[in-house]
Amino acid sequence: MKKLVIGAIVGGIIVFLWQTLSWTVLNLHAKEYQKAPGQDSIINFLSSQFSEDGQYILPHSGGGEASMEEIEKTVEGMKGKPWAVINYHKSYDVGDKMMSFIFRGLIADIIAVLFVCWILAANPNRKFGGIFISTILIGIVGYLFIPYSNHMWYQTPGAMTNFVDALLSWGLCGIWLGWWLSKK
Repeated sequence: MKKLVIGAIVGGIIVFLWQTLSWTVLNLHAKEYQKAPGQDSIINFLSSQFSEDGQYILPHSGGGEASMEEIEKTVEGMKGKPWAVINYHKSYDVGDKMMSFIFRGLIADIIAVLFVCWILAANPNRKFGGIFISTILIGIVGYLFIPYSNHMWYQTPGAMTNFVDALLSWGLCGIWLGWWLSKK
């Protein structure tokens, strides 16, 4: 158990450090969050339209309340026209919570690596190469499940950057886990 916990803590820190570098110093995700021209006018208009926090897709048929015919009509009417996915929040208060978010991110990474360690520990014939490849594949599964699925459906930017993040963060973690978990 001690081996898994140490593996998870160090591995979680490795994943967290790569994420930190990727989003800050290296700024690899710049295309995902660009500055909009006329941003003050846009945010003022959105504030006059939205009454609560939420994610909105425009145009939208109304989802569960719409009939199949209404949904098909909306989809047909959207072809070749602009559309948007908007994450709207009435108040910005991230600055007050930044340390909490950083801490929660680190804990989430440690827990994720703990799960990976637990899966890898079930293999009695653990060798460096198998652990390394398995760790990368688990990272790619995570990428395919959220970032790539969102990219497919909502054409979100950064699919390749998120793929590189998955390969590098979990690859570096895999090097650590391959060495650590294969030690006798």
